[in-house]
Amino acid sequence: MQEIEPYYNWEKHYVASHDERSPFYGRTYNLDYFENAIYGYYIHPLWDHIGSETLYVKILFADYVKKYVIIELFGEWNDTLHNDIMFLKRQVIDPLIDEGINQFILMGENVLDFHGAEDDYYAEWFDDVEDGWIAAVNFREHVEQQWKKFRLDYYINFGGTLQLNNWRTLQPDPFYEFVKKLIIRRLA
Repeated sequence: MQEIEPYYNWEKHYVASHDERSPFYGRTYNLDYFENAIYGYYIHPLWDHIGSETLYVKILFADYVKKYVIIELFGEWNDTLHNDIMFLKRQVIDPLIDEGINQFILMGENVLDFHGAEDDYYAEWFDDVEDGWIAAVNFREHVEQQWKKFRLDYYINFGGTLQLNNWRTLQPDPFYEFVKKLIIRRLA
């Protein structure tokens, strides 16, 4: 698990720990010391801890003018035992909404599993973005099936054309524009 790193090729464009408006502003990372773990397995130190025992994140890019953010997630998204959506919403999403962000792209190929519960935080997040949206890109099929089971497809756009295997070949802004076009088609 420690070999799974957050995507870092956009760091020449954006680093959350250097962004005064980011919830991770000022964080320092010790690449020689692995302290965070999921179920006893140490994870790479560049993943940001949000309070959850099983879900970690990395803000890959934020644009406050266009009002979007790209967030990569890692681990097990467990609302049943750990209420991970609460940690994600309160520690990451709410501060970004306070900064004007209303379009969220969640990168999920490193989310290994999902265990659902109530949808209150998802509904709140959906209401908070008003004229924005939440897109989930590259989540595993079994995770998306669980999302459907818990009716999260009402709040989050996922699946189908949002399986983008070549996203790493794009720069942040063209990637955002591509996802935005897909979402606009879905919402039209």
